[in-house]
Amino acid sequence: MSTDRRVKYTKMVLRESLIALLRDKPISRITIKELCERADINRATFYTHYADQFDLLKKIEDEFVKDITSYLDNFALEDDETGLTQMIFKMFEYIEKNKELCRVLLGPNVDTDFQSDVMQIVSERIVLEWRKKRAVDEETAGYIYIYVATGSIGVIRKWLSDEKPKSPKEMAIFVTRLVNKGIEAFIG
Repeated sequence: MSTDRRVKYTKMVLRESLIALLRDKPISRITIKELCERADINRATFYTHYADQFDLLKKIEDEFVKDITSYLDNFALEDDETGLTQMIFKMFEYIEKNKELCRVLLGPNVDTDFQSDVMQIVSERIVLEWRKKRAVDEETAGYIYIYVATGSIGVIRKWLSDEKPKSPKEMAIFVTRLVNKGIEAFIG
């Protein structure tokens, strides 16, 4: 039993150490030595659990994707714009609860493949709902997905960096309006 607690503790401090280091530099410049020093563990212990810093990051990312997917799966989406707004609200609520981790994982020091994976989870849901309401062919839906995914990453990054960010509810309303009506809804 105490072994399980030690393993959990070790993984937690390694996770926290990597996240702290990623605030300042890219994963490719982080060494196992500095990661272990920061976590106050020895290299042998690190290698008991992970192949390298990239493996640790991948495990953190996988856990995040699993967690946000589960969080969103437990939410029943209604068949109208309000349902879409509620789903986007849940996403922003989750991000707000995990804002420090999200700042790092969606920041410039982490692989963009992960960012695409996260946005795919959300964007597929948005595009699926949008496609249900309007007859959209698969090719067009693909372009919509790319537009929504890349735009969403930018919006989330901006929101996470704002000194006085809007509430998750305000962001959900904003993003729903932007996705459904485009920028013309704001400048037209």
